[in-house]
Amino acid sequence: MANHSQLGFQDASSPIMEELVEFHDHALIVALAICSLVLYLLAHMLMEKLSSNAVDAQEVELIWTILPAIVLVLLALPSLQILYMMDEIDEPDLTLKAIGHQWYWSYEYTDFKDLSFDSYMISTTKLPNGYFQLLEVDHRVVVPMESPIRVIITAGDVLHSWAVPTLGVKTDAIPGQLNQTSFITTRPGIFYGQCSEICTANHSYMPIVVESTPLPHFEAWSSLLASS
Repeated sequence: MANHSQLGFQDASSPIMEELVEFHDHALIVALAICSLVLYLLAHMLMEKLSSNAVDAQEVELIWTILPAIVLVLLALPSLQILYMMDEIDEPDLTLKAIGHQWYWSYEYTDFKDLSFDSYMISTTKLPNGYFQLLEVDHRVVVPMESPIRVIITAGDVLHSWAVPTLGVKTDAIPGQLNQTSFITTRPGIFYGQCSEICTANHSYMPIVVESTPLPHFEAWSSLLASS
């Protein structure tokens, strides 16, 4: 998760987030090249007087028309690729349904063992030592590691948003509408998120905790939850 001195993104825990971080770095390099070129031209114009031939040259007009088009292509192609990757959901191993309420989330594993539970934030007065304030919940979402997970997201009252930054997931929960997204966790761990829609003043009190475990541990957890 993020810390106070962190300047970049959280460590990516899914292939989609890795692609998003790489695209972010790629866009920054392009922006740095543009800024460097503009600063150089401004400094050159301030220090030297350009002739009328240089200002009115058709070659210069051709260059400053073609270069922006090339820059747009360099940004659009990887962006479209990531967009299609985020929308592609091909034969998921597990389907999770997330329902937003005021002010908690409900989860259903309907295609696995018909499991369902509510996930509430643990209040500060009941928070055990070593847990994160305003981020820990009483029931975590447990998923098997390295398995395609489809998440169907909706809401029961107002707009919400199911977002986990380290997984590269952010999808709105809209009443009466089903939205879906997918992710694959590449390593075991506990990943934190929050409702990122300004549904009201308490939207930040709807934390999301996704726990990625090996498949045997996930099966043991689901059996224990089904028997309780």
